[in-house]
Amino acid sequence: MHLIQLFLPLYDPEGRPFPPETRTRVREELAERFGGVTAYGRAPAQGLWKPEEDERPVKDDLVVVEVMAETLDRNWWSAYRAELERRFAQDAVLIRAHPVDLL
Repeated sequence: MHLIQLFLPLYDPEGRPFPPETRTRVREELAERFGGVTAYGRAPAQGLWKPEEDERPVKDDLVVVEVMAETLDRNWWSAYRAELERRFAQDAVLIRAHPVDLL
């Protein structure tokens, strides 16, 4: 079993908020494909990262969305990540997977 987490921005690169439907669409797509989804959207997570060594840190407000999957289809996730990067106007959308043992 795998836990796959997606980190989705709340704002576009110009600082305008994405309409709620943008995230709703992602949740619906993932629920349809994987049979369920969890979104942590009550209080946005805050990310801070430095694009380059000598650049100023960049702050992001994020929503974390996660699904559980029996198998990890890397080709599908790579294509979906590219689609999310286009949809959310991002250079990169972080998606990570962890192996999980159900107890």
